[in-house]
Amino acid sequence: MRDSIEVPRLLPWTGVEGKSCYLITDGTGRLSRMADTIESVQLGMAGDLLGHAADMLADNQATSAQLRYLLAGMRDALTDVLRIAESRGVRLLASTHDDPDGSQKPEDVG
Repeated sequence: MRDSIEVPRLLPWTGVEGKSCYLITDGTGRLSRMADTIESVQLGMAGDLLGHAADMLADNQATSAQLRYLLAGMRDALTDVLRIAESRGVRLLASTHDDPDGSQKPEDVG
């Protein structure tokens, strides 16, 4: 058993007044699984929105209101993706610090 410092996980949602929510966990609990599921949904929605954006930008009949609506959705999706990237980056960094001899391969981290 090795000692490790648990790094709070940035969750993929915000709390009151848009403040960040964190969870201190080993990554196996119910809230961790819920966060994983929400991250997966958010990434899927961002991908779908990106596909929709390609279609809309190719359509010369798209109105400025439609494009503004698309841009608002893309802003929300990018905010979610950025939060997920930040959360995963911190956890990835923490996991490499837990392995001082460097024997852990990047594909082992997930």
